[in-house]
Amino acid sequence: MPNRPVIANNTPLAALSPLGRLDLLRDLFDELLIPPAVHAEFLATEHDRRQAQLQEAPWLKIADVIDPRHAMFNTGLDRGEAEVLALAAERQARLLLMDDRRGRRFARRLGFRVTGTVGVLVLAKKEGLLESVEPSLLELQENGFYLGPSLIANVLSAAGESES
Repeated sequence: MPNRPVIANNTPLAALSPLGRLDLLRDLFDELLIPPAVHAEFLATEHDRRQAQLQEAPWLKIADVIDPRHAMFNTGLDRGEAEVLALAAERQARLLLMDDRRGRRFARRLGFRVTGTVGVLVLAKKEGLLESVEPSLLELQENGFYLGPSLIANVLSAAGESES
């Protein structure tokens, strides 16, 4: 299935939103699907600003889970993550964007490729969409996104940047 979708959970959207970099998702993946629970989570804070961002992002599409019972099999996850996994199974997703450790573990056990916000930044640099990952990492931290020192060092190394 050549046009298998990329499906996102809330955290990568919420992390890139205040940076004004949702465009990276468009430039990397052309189209991104989110289930209704993720849409609701994303709009739960900063509703007006985020709603405006979504209106400017027609490539970010809300996609219903065909059989909502599929989400119930993913116990131990929040509703958004459960719907992401259900939608991914139904649509045979090529990649999931998810930061939560438990959700990523579930996704990998189900055989999905997973990356998170930081992985998106590294990929964006490799694709020439960012000159450097480090400023975005610092901006994420300034916006309350926790990144441990070893993760930062590993990411900078993976991106071909030295830690400052």
